[in-house]
Amino acid sequence: MKRTPMTLRGAEALRNELKRLKGEDRPRVIKAIAEARSHGDLSENAEYHAAREQQGFIEGRIGEIEAKLSTAEVIDPSTVTNNGRVIFGATVELEAQDDGKAISYQIVGEDEADIKSGRISITSPIARALVGKSAGDVVDVAAPGGKRSYEIVKVTYV
Repeated sequence: MKRTPMTLRGAEALRNELKRLKGEDRPRVIKAIAEARSHGDLSENAEYHAAREQQGFIEGRIGEIEAKLSTAEVIDPSTVTNNGRVIFGATVELEAQDDGKAISYQIVGEDEADIKSGRISITSPIARALVGKSAGDVVDVAAPGGKRSYEIVKVTYV
């Protein structure tokens, strides 16, 4: 079975979403379906069809989250032996070789990735280029805008 790596924060976010879906969204849509059924003819009842569609989405998402959590490998980067190398969960400070611009990314699971918050997926091209490298190394990344080079300034495990 394929393990799904995620940080503590990512696992907690999925658990919270699952709790909300089961405790709030599912009961609300079941009530909406019952309400729409009470209006009679279901073949032309747009409220009923919309509620059934939403129910399908909710049930699908519940199944997806439960599957991810069942295969989750929760990794706490602060407990990993600090050998200075870039690993899953590490935060990496980079300096672009062309313009000297400083950027920082945390390498996280696919569900946690949010480029605006500085979290990139372990499967992204930049994360794949960084994993296993150390501060002082220069990495080349095939980006959509062409090849970019970055120097790893600092690696932290938070």
